[in-house]
Amino acid sequence: MHGDRAGNEARLQALCSGVATLSGVQVAIAPPLVYFDQVQRSLSGSSIRLAAQEVSEHELGPWTGQHAAVMLQDFSCALVLAGHSECRQAGRTDEQVARQLQRIVAHGMQPVLCVGETLAEYDAGETLSVVERQLQSLLVLSPEDWRRVLIAYEPVWAIGSGRVATPAHAQHVHAAVRAWLARQQAQVAMAVPLLYGGSVKVENATALLSQPDVDGVLVGGASLKADEFLQLCRQAECCWQSPEGA
Repeated sequence: MHGDRAGNEARLQALCSGVATLSGVQVAIAPPLVYFDQVQRSLSGSSIRLAAQEVSEHELGPWTGQHAAVMLQDFSCALVLAGHSECRQAGRTDEQVARQLQRIVAHGMQPVLCVGETLAEYDAGETLSVVERQLQSLLVLSPEDWRRVLIAYEPVWAIGSGRVATPAHAQHVHAAVRAWLARQQAQVAMAVPLLYGGSVKVENATALLSQPDVDGVLVGGASLKADEFLQLCRQAECCWQSPEGA
């Protein structure tokens, strides 16, 4: 919940100009919905895709304060987050996330399923059991729909705390997610991009992106300054163009 029209415009101009010089990197931004019209216009002609932070589990109807997938589609929205940790902490259940996934794919958009454990769950050694439980939401989708899904592992204890999962921990969880996918849909497991989110910044992005099962990052606070976000994009470009990169 950041931004205003003037600040958005300056940030969008910088991002569109900077991303135009990159190769092999896919970039999407998820602004507050009230700025969708402004952002959609500013992204015209850019390779940057528009994403949404949230969507209703309902199709249409008397759901004051919510917005439907068909409304996002009306703005050429490409991706939609589902199950973000802040939404889960506000009461979003796994069952509701599953219905969100269904709405997103039904309207031709790509869901970004967010999974991750709290500090208490992490300290109790429950990381993988929590993540695998949250991944169960995918089972409502067809195998073909799985090809459109992105999964973001965001340990709740690392979001906005200044703490970050070590690259080894991120890789451990991402590898476990990949293995879970393979047990469910072996033919698409390697095609599902796995993102890491949780205090991603310039100082740690390269180490994270160098892990074999970390295909990208879900950036929070570091995305609010265009120059920092573009540095992250350039780090991704370097990682994926290097012989060791994914």
